[in-house]
Amino acid sequence: MKKLGGNFFAFAAFSFFSLLIFSCGKNSDLSSIRREEKFTLNYGNLENQINLFDLNSTGEINTRIAMRDGFFFISNGKSKKILQMNSFGELLTLYHNPETNPAPLFDETENDSDSAYSTKKTVAYPFNSPSLLATDSRQYFYAVETLPKERHEISDGRNLRQIVLRFNSDSFVNYIGQQGIGGTPFPFVRNIYTTQANNLVVVCIVVEGFMVFCYDDSGTLLYETLIRYSDAPEYGEKSQGSRFSEIENVVPDPSSRRLFLKADYYEDSASVSEPLTVIFPFDPYNGEFKDGIEIPPYEESITQGFAKQTYKLPYNFIGAASDWLFFMISVDSGCVVQMVNFQNGRILRRHLGYDTADTVYSAFSLSESGIISALLAGREKAKVVWWRTDDLARAISEATQEK
Repeated sequence: MKKLGGNFFAFAAFSFFSLLIFSCGKNSDLSSIRREEKFTLNYGNLENQINLFDLNSTGEINTRIAMRDGFFFISNGKSKKILQMNSFGELLTLYHNPETNPAPLFDETENDSDSAYSTKKTVAYPFNSPSLLATDSRQYFYAVETLPKERHEISDGRNLRQIVLRFNSDSFVNYIGQQGIGGTPFPFVRNIYTTQANNLVVVCIVVEGFMVFCYDDSGTLLYETLIRYSDAPEYGEKSQGSRFSEIENVVPDPSSRRLFLKADYYEDSASVSEPLTVIFPFDPYNGEFKDGIEIPPYEESITQGFAKQTYKLPYNFIGAASDWLFFMISVDSGCVVQMVNFQNGRILRRHLGYDTADTVYSAFSLSESGIISALLAGREKAKVVWWRTDDLARAISEATQEK
């Protein structure tokens, strides 16, 4: 396969320039999906609170969210705990480091017959800094854990510092490293996913690009593959100038063992060029790329006096659910989601609104059914919300079948 040359610095400069322009523009006129607020979380150290008091400090905030079947998992790295809550905001299970968390105020033996979710449980685990989350159909959940510095390893110039913890509803099960259960730590983990077959997919970032590991439901390694930033295949007609490309993200297909690779292409010229985004299905077993799916960019128009200029920016690829690929980009009043059906090419765009002025930190999650959930941390409390993008996709699919 012929590889295209890369130009990281030109790409970074374009991205920074685009971000500056984009932040000043007016949002496109798009239909909105109604935001549903599920519950709120107060800040503090109690069992049903999260600690985000260092929002203004430097460094990564390890607070993430995942949702499946109406149950939410929220990791709080600073407090070294993970909360499992129902859609009413009732705490079901507290997974916590007892050395850094006060004893829960609730009695684990309590049982109110008026509520099916009144029984609360605690699971003790010596968390260091839990972050990214994923859940599967067995009610197992996975959490990325960053190990203490003394447990970091160096291999081939890579800092191996993270593992994936596996829990069921009652206890810690085991941890997964590169080789499987009990394996060596991973390099920096960009995200983790579960599939319909309850496979775990771990996507890591290394100097060369992406390392992807896939495990079956028992934790046995199915495959690992290295996808370099420069591995994007040639696409479209050759331009007179040179073109550079870069693979921006890798996510699994939830219904098979293939991967989806998002590649962005740019003309290497003095002027800022229109980006071209293509999704390539990729077989990790034989390294074969399938035909690409072209993804339209986000368009932002700015009018100054009698002049109007339109800028085009690539979306971020956030995942796949059912037959849809999901893309997102931030705007002044929330974000815009673009959904592309990889079976028939249908494209949907909607605005997901929230108060960005009051939001000092946000974490988003795409469920296996296609619901986008978010934890929106404001100055006084955090909100857990969702947008029923699955209903939109279902309605479009049903309307298409009726024709």
